[in-house]
Amino acid sequence: MFYHAHNGSVRVGNSEMDYISFGNGNKNLIMLPGLGDGLSTVKGMAFVFSIMYKVYAKEFTVYVFSRKNHMQEGYSTREMAKDNAEAMSILGISKSDILGISQGGMIAQYLAIDYPNLVNKLILSVTSSKPNEIVEKVVGDWIEMAMQEDYKNLMIDTAEKSYLERYLKKYRLLYPLLGKVGKPKSFKRFLIQATSCISHNAHDELNKIICPTLVIGGECDKIVGTTSASAIADKINESELFIYKGLGHAAYEEAKDFNERVLSFLMQ
Repeated sequence: MFYHAHNGSVRVGNSEMDYISFGNGNKNLIMLPGLGDGLSTVKGMAFVFSIMYKVYAKEFTVYVFSRKNHMQEGYSTREMAKDNAEAMSILGISKSDILGISQGGMIAQYLAIDYPNLVNKLILSVTSSKPNEIVEKVVGDWIEMAMQEDYKNLMIDTAEKSYLERYLKKYRLLYPLLGKVGKPKSFKRFLIQATSCISHNAHDELNKIICPTLVIGGECDKIVGTTSASAIADKINESELFIYKGLGHAAYEEAKDFNERVLSFLMQ
């Protein structure tokens, strides 16, 4: 397949964890996606990701890990990091660069704090390190929608709070289809992961992160807030901060140079 794209799963504890991999490089890059993983894992997405993120494929073998398929109530971002570390061990990944996006960035924080020997360089994108009013309100609303199994409005609210108006003009054309396709059989995974976002608090331990770190934020982020990125960078000694002007939570998708910026940092 394209760039050796591979769909796989690994047994972690009492559950399977879906992952995909692609690329030809000798270095490892692990990508940890956001809260959307609670609705749909990366299962079967290897070919799509290998095209979307082909900029990394020459220098890196890229792994994208979902959270476990079955998780217990109270499952925390720290426990998710522990499970990611175990998955890396099972797959023989001794050390890797880590790119964490949104909730994936929360998990990545704990990977770097608790397992520094596994992390070479760290990129934390549109994420937060502690609870704040914005995260609590936004994710709290999503939890209410998920409890009511209101998939359509959950997806609409996520889009409206993530993207710029020019992107939404196209995306809104799809709103009538939402709720008819893609709805998960169960919202349990999403609810557990969403709850872990609200309770995530690694802020006072960020000074334990010793690897080179790039923190990326969006000036207009309506999900984690506009000051979360700078608050993270202030706590990590060897860090760089970049804020996308005029962009929000979906800066990692909307900024045309996002992947090139990350690659440049990793290749330094």
